Amino acid sequence: MHDDILTGVLLEDAALTLDELARACNVEPDWVVRHVHAGVLGSELSVQVTTWRFRSGDLARARHLLRVERDFDANEDLAALVVDMADEIRRLRARMRVLGIG
Repeated sequence: MHDDILTGVLLEDAALTLDELARACNVEPDWVVRHVHAGVLGSELSVQVTTWRFRSGDLARARHLLRVERDFDANEDLAALVVDMADEIRRLRARMRVLGIG
């Protein structure tokens, strides 16, 4: 693993390479590749592309996936489901606030 962890705010129009995303999450690039191929990370990426670029949402999702996998010893599919459900809950709560409910 890498000792240097990237921190900061990634602007939406900026992009991280595969190695930068892996370093920001303190994982091996292989971890990122597995999750892209499984369809749980980098949903806008083609798996054939040799130079991937990840956005801030991908970084946040990767870190969330990694926390769920590590904290709960979850496999990739279960972690993806938990992250998807958490995202959906956040979207629904935001919509409820806009509608003045709750």
